Amino acid sequence: MNNKSIYEIKLKSIDNKPIDLNKFKNKYILFVNVASYCGYTNQYIELQKLYKNYSNLEIIGLPCNQFLFQEPFSEKKIINFCSINYGITFLMTKKIKVKGKYQHDIYKWLTNKDLNDFKNSIVKWNFQKYLVGKDGKLIDYFYSKVMPLSDEITKHLI
Repeated sequence: MNNKSIYEIKLKSIDNKPIDLNKFKNKYILFVNVASYCGYTNQYIELQKLYKNYSNLEIIGLPCNQFLFQEPFSEKKIINFCSINYGITFLMTKKIKVKGKYQHDIYKWLTNKDLNDFKNSIVKWNFQKYLVGKDGKLIDYFYSKVMPLSDEITKHLI
């Protein structure tokens, strides 16, 4: 996986279709590991607003059940939950692992300086955010407590 561009990494949408990250070149991409039963789940509201407010941004929600089993739903139930409760229209992926032995390649890239050429990180909890620039380079990551509409994130989306 060395020297692989983020655009080469394979992802599957929540409805099991390939996601071609190349479609998002020249856009910012915010990757967020999400869960339905987390204290931060209400961030879906701000994530959706952020997505609607910035046409130069793609948000990709990546359901994960690695933190206190806070995403126990099947993909079908996750889609319904997000749609009914939060009106989510941004991309969602199949459930993935964001850490550990079976860590998905997207999180290997996001968390490993040798791959992203920026910095190492550890995914500490649900709703941790990783912002990738229009050039495919990691801009930064933000812990769960950083709200999606905060200046810490939006200042990069100009």
